[in-house]
Amino acid sequence: MVETSGGHAGRRPVLLLLHGMGATGDVWLPWAPYLEQHWPGRWLAPDLAGHGWAPPLPSYSFAGFARQVAQALAPDDRLVVLGHSLGGVVGLAVAARDAGTPVDAVVGLGIKAQWSPAELARAAEVAARPVSWFASRTEAARRYLRVSGLAGLVSPDHPVVDAGLRQVDGRWRLAMDPTAFAVGEPDLAALLAATDVPVVLARGENDPMVSDEQLKEYGVPVATLPGLGHNAHVEDPAAVLALLDPYR
Repeated sequence: MVETSGGHAGRRPVLLLLHGMGATGDVWLPWAPYLEQHWPGRWLAPDLAGHGWAPPLPSYSFAGFARQVAQALAPDDRLVVLGHSLGGVVGLAVAARDAGTPVDAVVGLGIKAQWSPAELARAAEVAARPVSWFASRTEAARRYLRVSGLAGLVSPDHPVVDAGLRQVDGRWRLAMDPTAFAVGEPDLAALLAATDVPVVLARGENDPMVSDEQLKEYGVPVATLPGLGHNAHVEDPAAVLALLDPYR
């Protein structure tokens, strides 16, 4: 888990950054200079269960992901949550009133709101596959970038890729537990009804995975980031960080 303290301590909220499916908490490392300037306090970027260095779960659910995240928090942490894709759903689960975690607000970025039967079947198929092994780090890194959706945005030799890879006996694999893909479709309406905190649903204008119309069905504020795609937090950290201005 990446954990950093900013220039201001005290009771300011802690920023909890949650990565998407297939990525790791290290995807937020390029945010460090922006956060140092613009976030007045601590920030955390944990690996979700079954990703990076976080141990897997026996079976995956959004509530299970959220419980794993909550275990890493200090008892007195007040949180503002920014989650990307899967991380946005997990952020809503962390903020559930019954979870007992003190959350001030949630910004969910690029959450896929509608799933077709074919898409769910494909995810289940990927989850059932055995772990793939690669002869070189480069091959494994390219696979990691495809699985995490970062291909074309991050180079295979970038340091943020390292947490997503493991070397065992001269061979390479992804660190991720592939069965995490079986977590299924989030019930966003139920998740939103289960929380009392302010929620913003955001997306990049060019994100093919979710539309403004789909997000607006949920009756919470929707923010569209011009010119950006599904991984808007990687493409333009400053634009996404600006979504947090009301909660600093």
